[in-house]
Parts: sequence; structure tokens; C-alpha cells
Amino acid sequence: MILLQDSRLFRIVYYLLDKGKCTAPELADKFEVSTRTIYRDLDVISAAGIPIYATQGKGGGISILPEYVMDNALLSDEEKEKIVMALQGIAVTDETTDDLLSKLGALFQTKAENWIEVDFSDWIKNNPDRDIFNSIKTSIFKKVLIDFSYFGNNGCYSKRTVEPIKLVFKSKDWYLYGFCRLRNDFRFFKLTRIKNLVLCEETFLRDVPVSLPAETSLKDESLISVKLKFSSEVSFRVYDEFTDGVTADQQGNLYVTADLPDNGVLFSYLLSFGDNVEILEPANVREQMKEKLISMLQKYET
Repeated sequence: MILLQDSRLFRIVYYLLDKGKCTAPELADKFEVSTRTIYRDLDVISAAGIPIYATQGKGGGISILPEYVMDNALLSDEEKEKIVMALQGIAVTDETTDDLLSKLGALFQTKAENWIEVDFSDWIKNNPDRDIFNSIKTSIFKKVLIDFSYFGNNGCYSKRTVEPIKLVFKSKDWYLYGFCRLRNDFRFFKLTRIKNLVLCEETFLRDVPVSLPAETSLKDESLISVKLKFSSEVSFRVYDEFTDGVTADQQGNLYVTADLPDNGVLFSYLLSFGDNVEILEPANVREQMKEKLISMLQKYET
């Protein structure tokens, strides 16, 4: 059997399997080649043993026999390796993928190299966030609604009923992306803020977006630019949490200008650095921090 080494030929086959039927001009437009090139490609695909056929007239087009199943012999060694490596990337968050990796390794007669290891868990055993992650994953696959309490930026809990769409890992945190029936719109929910999650019996049929909204902020917060000065004692945190624009003076102090949430989260975050941080700008934020520190001091004077 002829091996289809050309990536375009593979993409044509997978496109036909996905679409079911399409025309030669459509394929030419999709893969940015001439119609004549598409017909040559179809001849090569047919010669490889894939049952391509065409029908004329209205509603006609090019398709693959419905009973056809892709033979793994059509994959090159490099392509088999890429499939296994891609699954290894999935396996870092889905332990059940290990069995699939073993089966594919045997089918492809290739050994998966242990090229990556990622651990998203913390040092606490029986982490409840893992249970939430697995429950949401189950709800996505089963297309069932989920109910949970959500701790918002306003400091209050709200009851949410959500049609779960995707789990998203962004900037060190996991988020649920789904359709919130309370807000009647798609929303991101940070997993660490989700409590009392319950899978419902009701299913949903909403179409899944092709891609996530590019302009939507995961944190859904207004930001303010602040200039900060850190002592060298917390340099490890500064370089961990502020990847760009960190400068240092001769005394080892670090300076950062960053966009941070323009709400109470800003002060609680900066207070986590203790006396190792100073707000330089803007003046109103510096003054607000001063007032908070005076208020805190007063609590301990009695």
C-alpha cells in the first residue's frame, strides 16, 4: 500500500471524512491549490487504497465510502510519533489516557518517549480542586448542566447554572468556559472560586463555539497600572509573578510597572508581600494603601 507522506493528502482525506462530501473547487479553495492539482491529489489518494468516488449533477461531489476506516499503515513513522506525543500532552491532566497511549503504541509499533511531565496539583493531598476538575470534565462529555456557588470579584457568592463547554488553562489557573443561564451569556469561571458543584440530570444542545472569544478577559476585571518597588528578599516571587519589565537598582531593589485589578484584590495581593513592597505610583493608590495600613494598625492598638 502506498504511504501518504504529503501532509496535504492527509488533510484532504480527513477533510472529506469530516465533511462527508464536497466539490473539487471547494477543496482547491480550502487547500489553496488549483482544481487540477486537487484531481491529481485524488488520483494519488485513490491509488493508496482509499475509496474515493464522485457523483455528478445537483447535490453531487467528492466523498469517501462511508464504511471506510483509516488504516494506520497510511501514517508515516513521524506522524505516528506526533500522535502519541500529542496524547502525552493530554495525559498530564487525564490519567485515563495512559491506557490509550499503550494501545496506540502497540498498534503503531512505536514506544512513547517520556518527554514531558507536568503536575498541576499542589502539595495538599485530596485536593478538592481536582474533584471539581473531574466533575466538570464529566459534565462536558455528558453535556449535562452543572449548578454551583461562585465567589465573584464583588466578594459575594452567587448561584450559577451553567452549560459547560471547555476547561481552559490560562496564566497558572484553570477556568471553566460555559454558558451561564443567570447572565444569559458565555462566561469564564475560575475553578478555585467554584464551590458546592452538582451535576444535574438536564442535558443541553447548545453549539460549541469554534474558538474562545479573543477579547474576553478571563478575570473580567478592570485594571490599573501601578509602579511598585520590591526589596531583594522577595525577588524570587517578583521574577515568578512579573515576567516582563523587572529592573533593579544597585541596592538590589526591584522595580515593576504592572496592570493589576482595580479593586480590593489589588491591596490584598500587595499585602501578601508584607513590608517588602512599596507603591510608588499612582499617588491615589499609594494613599489608599496608607489608609488601609493605618486602619489595620488601629485594630491592634487595643
